[in-house]
Amino acid sequence: MKRKKRVVKIDASGQKKLFVCLTISLIILFLLVFRIGFLQFVEGASLKETAVKEQLSSKTITPTRGTIFDSTGKALAISARVDTVSINPSKVKYSDDTEVNKEILAHAFSDIFKLDYSETLEKLNTKTSTFVIAEKVENDKITALQNWMENNKITSGIEINEDTKRYYPYSNLASNLIGFIGAEDSGLAGLESTLNDTLSRNTTEKF
Repeated sequence: MKRKKRVVKIDASGQKKLFVCLTISLIILFLLVFRIGFLQFVEGASLKETAVKEQLSSKTITPTRGTIFDSTGKALAISARVDTVSINPSKVKYSDDTEVNKEILAHAFSDIFKLDYSETLEKLNTKTSTFVIAEKVENDKITALQNWMENNKITSGIEINEDTKRYYPYSNLASNLIGFIGAEDSGLAGLESTLNDTLSRNTTEKF
């Protein structure tokens, strides 16, 4: 004899619960698909750009040049940490992502770095990519710039990169012997040139 299959019947209450569970599951599934699609097609480009900025960065690090001392231990030539400020005018924005007016930028840079306002404004209006606005800037001016950015809630478009600056404590004293360096921190005359390879490796020399 063939055994009859047992059919389990779900009452009205059970059917209602099953319908509610299926409905909730479908809603959740729809929301997940919608969210994934929104992130992929609407915010995909901006999220990718943000991820790249957070994961990768390019920074030029300038090595500190060695110090030159005389026979009594007095420093004749020393290098100190300074900074170089670069700017991309089209990307200087407030925290709400609105672009900062070029005239406001020109006023700020001319005040902080003692630059000519008209020339600075012209550069900001003609340059479309990142360029150096101030080189070999000392710490007090960098602090003033950072305070200005913070007070005005400017969050992008201005970069501060570490650099070095050569100082000669005794000014022109023995300048023919000590020499001087060029824009690339390479010795051009005197001991700065003769010992360039040694000083470039941050080695101290005494004379």
